[in-house]
Parts: sequence; C-alpha cells; structure tokens
Amino acid sequence: MHAVARPPRRLRTLIRAAAIPALGALLLTALPATQAQAAATLTNAGFEANATGTATPTGWSTYSAAGQNSASFTEAGGSGGSYRLSHWGSAAYKVETYQYLSGLTDGTYTLSAKVRSSGGQNAAYLALRGCGSTEQRTDLPPTANGTWIRLVTSIKVVGGACTVSLNSDAKAGQWANFDDLTFTRASGATGLAIKGGDVSTLKKNEDKGGVYRYADGTAADALTILKSKGMNYGRLKVWVNPADGYNNKARVLTMAKRIKGQGMKLLVDFHYSDIWADPGVQTKPAAWASHSYSQLKTDVYNHTYDVLNALKAQGTTADMVQIGNELNGGMMWPEGSTDNWDQLAGLLTSGSNAAKAVSSSTQVALHLAHGGDNGLYRWWFDNAVAKGVPFDVIGASFYGYWHGALSSLQANLDDVSSRYGKQVFVAETAYAFRLDSDDGLQNIIDTSGELIPGYAANATGQAAWLRDVMNVVEAVPNGRGLGLFYWEPAWTAVNGSGWDPTDPASGNGWENQALFGYDDRLLAGANWFSHR
Repeated sequence: MHAVARPPRRLRTLIRAAAIPALGALLLTALPATQAQAAATLTNAGFEANATGTATPTGWSTYSAAGQNSASFTEAGGSGGSYRLSHWGSAAYKVETYQYLSGLTDGTYTLSAKVRSSGGQNAAYLALRGCGSTEQRTDLPPTANGTWIRLVTSIKVVGGACTVSLNSDAKAGQWANFDDLTFTRASGATGLAIKGGDVSTLKKNEDKGGVYRYADGTAADALTILKSKGMNYGRLKVWVNPADGYNNKARVLTMAKRIKGQGMKLLVDFHYSDIWADPGVQTKPAAWASHSYSQLKTDVYNHTYDVLNALKAQGTTADMVQIGNELNGGMMWPEGSTDNWDQLAGLLTSGSNAAKAVSSSTQVALHLAHGGDNGLYRWWFDNAVAKGVPFDVIGASFYGYWHGALSSLQANLDDVSSRYGKQVFVAETAYAFRLDSDDGLQNIIDTSGELIPGYAANATGQAAWLRDVMNVVEAVPNGRGLGLFYWEPAWTAVNGSGWDPTDPASGNGWENQALFGYDDRLLAGANWFSHR
C-alpha cells in the first residue's frame, strides 16, 4: 500500500445495472408454494424451462410467509442462457426459492451460482440447509455495474438430502438475480486458508500510546483481539534501514514472535527500500544506491537470507515471503524497472533463491497492485515466467476505490490462477468505516464520491466489503483462492505514528480504514476473519 502521498481520486464511474425486473412481474399472483418433486440433481438450474413470468420455475418451489410468491419469478437476461431467476417487489418482501434434493451420496458438496444484486437488502444470500450439518450461507454483493459474480458455498451432506435455497429479505424496489447454478460432489470444502492482516505499524502505534479494545470496551493486545475473531496470518513489511527504526530486521523479529505466539502464520513482505515501495516509487536503500547491478543482486540475496534466517533461528520461520511489494513497474529503480526485464528477473530470482535456501517450505509470492487489471497481470507474469523467475503464489492488492469492480477482481484471479497454475490471494484490501479524520491529516479516502457503490462509509459497509472480497477469493476455481490480508487493521490515529518515518509529526491518513474505531473498539468487520 502506498501511504507516502495522497493518491489521486481514481474512482471509476460504475454504471448502475439496468436490472429492474420486467413490468409483467407485477402482474404475477401470489400463490401458495408448489412443492417440486425431489431429485438427486438440480433441475432447471439455469431457469431456461419456463421463459418469463413464472413464479415457481420447473423443479423449484417458492415460499413466502406473507404470501409474496410473486416476488420470485423468471425473466429474460440470463448469465449463460436466455433467462434468470429474479427476486423483486414493488413493496417490501421476503421470499425463498428452493429445491429439495434427496438420494445423495453422503459427502462434501459445493453449490455455485452466478448472481447480481441491487444491494441494500436486509438479506440476500445462497444457502444450503437441511443437509445433516450446519447450514451454510454466502451473501450476495451489490453489483452496481451490472456484471455477474460467481459465488460458492459448500456443505457436508449427512443423510442423503439437502435443500438448495435462494433468499431475499428486501425493501421495495430492491432486486437480486440468480442463474447457472451447480451442485456437485467435491473433494473438499470451500473456504479460505488465509484470513490475515498486515500489522506492520502495530508496534509503533503501541509504543506511541495506542490502545486496543474488544467491542465491549475491554482493553487487550491487538493481536489477541484479532486472533479471537479468527485472524490466522500476520503480514509484516521489512525495510532495510528506515529512519525511525521501525519495520527493520530487529522489529520484524520481535513482531514475528508475537504473531507466531498467537498461533498465527507469518508473511514477510520485502520492500527492498528504506521507505514505502509501490507502483509509484521503488527507491533503492541508501546503502545500496551506488552499487552496480551485479552487486544489487547480491544485496537482495544477502538481505533476504539474513532476515529469513534470523527468523528461522528464533523459531519463527516465515510461512510466506513477498519478493518485492506492488511490483507493477518493477523494483529498485532504475536497475530493476520493467523497462529492463532481464535485470528485474535477476533481482527477483535472487530474492526467491535466498528464501528457498533458508526454508524450502516457505512460499514465495510475487505481488502486484491493481488487482482488477487482467491485462497488467498477463503482461507482467508472462514476462516473469518467460524469464524463469521462480515463485509459488500470486498476490494482488485490491482497493475498490481505485482498482475496479469485484467482477474485475474475480475475472483476473480466475484467469491468472489458471493461466499460471498458481494459487492466488489478495495481499491488501481495506474499506472506510467513516470519512472524517481522527488526527490532523486528511484521510486518503474522505469523500462520499470516492466510495464504492453499495458500500456505505460505516461499520456495516466496511464489514460487507471484507466479506465480499473474501467470497470472490473463495470462488476461484480448483481451490486456488488462498484468502486475503486486510491492510493495517490496527493503524489507528496516534501522535508520532504517522506515515513518514522521517517525520514524527506526519499523521495517519488511514485510521478511518482500520478495524478499530475512533474509540479504540473493535469493529464488526473483524468478525469476518471467522469466514469458513
């Protein structure tokens, strides 16, 4: 994440979907639910059997306690075919469209569906229930640009039966679309292996007086609080010789003990700089400034090996490392710029080789920003692969203010995981829970015009964003979606803990995107670290 300067306002204009259901749906009469005959496979999973205006599609049943069956109907405009299922009403409504399956072989099954949604509902979700184990749900995201999102959820079937359920509890005019469902036997459950947070600034915050509290006001260690909500991975950046003495080797070693002491895994993010490295700036460490390219390769190897070997020696071996941070334009400019891919590949290979020399089990990640830009990722990783750069996983920063719609993130992650045969994860994401500042520095996101349509700048909107990014990563095919890291959940506004390591008075432009509020209490978004 680039915290050195205020980024430009790059929020893309999102075109609201023209997905208001057909007027003919208003004429449907609310009828009692028709119970479809049970089968072992989904019937009419693409809603193509009945054309438009059918309240209870073939194979499905509809239920509404208030007799609002007409809020569920088929209409033109499918994802993969001609028709879709829609939920919509001219008045507030609550409706379920479901299909009961029986004769199933016990085991794990995965439900997949294409969805769109207006957002704003009390609830809109896919569910698997009555399957002999705990009900599983996946919430629909708002899709203001009108594109479809694929969601998944899985469940263990015990007893040979399961109900696939599509649900809406909505206000007047709010809508949801469903299409192209599958329900298949799976080798394993969906879910996320990484539910992490970048806690690089935590120690500095604490040293300058930062306090952290559970939602009830009880003070505690921030890592303990986050771990209690399910956070299982800590990310730490490492700078070579920062002016303030934080985020250097010694500090990383100290924080690594705390992270591992919580039973969490550890990602070490090498910037190969004394300060922030991102798409806009990749400055070599001052001590390396006059070195030749050949010497820089040795510098990268030695620095990487030194930090990781020290971590290993104290019993906190890194589980994953990033060789560079947000490498869109390369690293350690100008020698490592993407203008000279041979040299960039040499630097990346030096870092990767050093990591594997310390621990062959440590995963090596290469990380870019702009996680919705598939053209960038194809160009960059095609070059990295062609130059023989060794790596294990692909990381992507994805901030919806700047990087596009969730559908773009999904398309990119799906493509690169398949194209390069690698697991993928979101290395950075976050969202604002308010717009005003808690210190004297203007926040990076501070106006309503910068917000993502469908996500308010409050605790609920922040939680929904984290949930929906997790759901996109979870849906990457073939189990290649590893998870995500929330960027700086504990970077609250504390005097002396600003963005500039050379200026103790610099301020924090990020406190309104932390997972602790201005009263130091944990916010609701942290609950999503318990995502399955």
